[in-house]
Amino acid sequence: MYRPSSPVECGTLPRTTNSARLAELDAYGILDTAPEDGFEDIVHLAASVCAAPVALVSLVAADRQWFKARIGFPGCETDLNSSVCAHALTAPDMLVIPDLTADARTRANPLVTGEPHIRFYAGVPLRSPEGHALGSLCVIDTTPRPSGLTGEQADNLRRLARHVMALLNERRQLVRLRISEDRLSNAFARQVALTEIGDHLRDLSTIPQMSAAAAEIVGRTLEASRAGYGELDATGAVIEVLADWTPSGARNLLGRHRFADYGTLGPVVARGETLAIGDVDTNPLTADDARTFRRFDIQALLKVPIQEQGRTVAMLYVHDTKRRDWSPEEVVFARNVADRVLVSVARLRAEEEQGTLNRELSHRMKNTLAMVQAIATQTMRNAVDLDAAQEVLSARLVALGRAHDMLLDQTGASADLAEVLRQALAIHDDAQAGRLRVEGPPVKIGSKPALSLTLVIHELATNAVKYGALSTADGYVQVRWSIEPTDKGAILNLRWSEHEGPPVTPPQRRGFGSRLIERGLAGSIGGGIALSYPPEGVVCEMSAALAEIEADA
Repeated sequence: MYRPSSPVECGTLPRTTNSARLAELDAYGILDTAPEDGFEDIVHLAASVCAAPVALVSLVAADRQWFKARIGFPGCETDLNSSVCAHALTAPDMLVIPDLTADARTRANPLVTGEPHIRFYAGVPLRSPEGHALGSLCVIDTTPRPSGLTGEQADNLRRLARHVMALLNERRQLVRLRISEDRLSNAFARQVALTEIGDHLRDLSTIPQMSAAAAEIVGRTLEASRAGYGELDATGAVIEVLADWTPSGARNLLGRHRFADYGTLGPVVARGETLAIGDVDTNPLTADDARTFRRFDIQALLKVPIQEQGRTVAMLYVHDTKRRDWSPEEVVFARNVADRVLVSVARLRAEEEQGTLNRELSHRMKNTLAMVQAIATQTMRNAVDLDAAQEVLSARLVALGRAHDMLLDQTGASADLAEVLRQALAIHDDAQAGRLRVEGPPVKIGSKPALSLTLVIHELATNAVKYGALSTADGYVQVRWSIEPTDKGAILNLRWSEHEGPPVTPPQRRGFGSRLIERGLAGSIGGGIALSYPPEGVVCEMSAALAEIEADA
């Protein structure tokens, strides 16, 4: 005869919320599953062997007991207040309570005091290989059994309990295999997605197309509710979403967004840290603004910043409408996609910049060759002999070359006006202090007006060396400029004046040099030039719209 368990003097339920036990129970994937013949056969055998009207395979969760199989009991679960099996969790072997009304642990149980008025209980704990009690295989009667179970009945109930655990362990192995298969399938899907993204990024020719393709593939692969790509402004405080994919055409996030409107994500993104948030309601970075996220149907999010030279320049994001635990593999996949997008965007921008440089080089080469041709033609036409023509042409081409060198030194787009003038006059600098006086406010000058101005200054300086102020020891040249505001925009006024040179008389003949001076800026940007010959020294006054002076060719 199997003896009943000794009663205790307290009706308090054993602790059922042990995290390790609950994790073990969850790993079996058994709760709330459909009936299975193996478990149903066991409860029928248990009821028959023990001559009991009720037999249960009971599994005790944190807040309920659920019956995988049952006979003679109406419901598939009860709350823990109605659970006798919860007491079996701490039993070293079989728990037997001959009269539930006489035991302090169960006398107030609703199933004892009310329907179905159970009176006898015998249960064998269902222990996992790791030693955690998951529930019990039990038999119940509506009449007390002072002698409990016979020895044979108790042994058979233990054997049946071992069969229950064998079925549960087999089921856990199947769950693990299914998870492994799912992981392999997901890993294969992610690898296929990376290959697909690589093909798209290689073939597409614009950043919006690239970002849209990447967003769609990431969203489909991760079975997300939204995926997108955006670029940050220079401050890092605003993101402009260029692509936003949703599977059902839900509300998109295209446009500009401030990170400050979405919790405290901004600083984290700025540091380049990947964010994997499973629940915006509970994460400290998003909890205070959870309502904002839910307005866009965002319950979980994954954000992958993209950095260049230590600064976050873009971001790939994935959203879900439900709580979600982002796996490390999913995070790595999103990171790989972000890296591929970064490389492809950088390649595309490099190609665009190279194309721009090529077009700019072609344009400037044509302009330069046209200018050289005009200089050569006019020089030869007005030359007295070949030697003189060679000297003049060589000096003019040297000045043109200096201007090009200076523009290249300053990125080839624009230069400082003062530097343009100093370079143009450098060939005529005899190292005597005060001979070349250049002064005026800072002004950027575009490449085309810089070349024209260089040639004009070179011609003026050449004439000053031959006939004007620089032909004497005490003479000097002054170049001054100022900016004059007008209703139609700012005007740059520049004045060349020669001092302390020989008396000046107007030339009898206007050669190419004079025509080049008078047409210099007018020919390139529509500016005006006035050349005069007062006795005290040559004066050349030039004016042009500042916007035209600063504009690149």
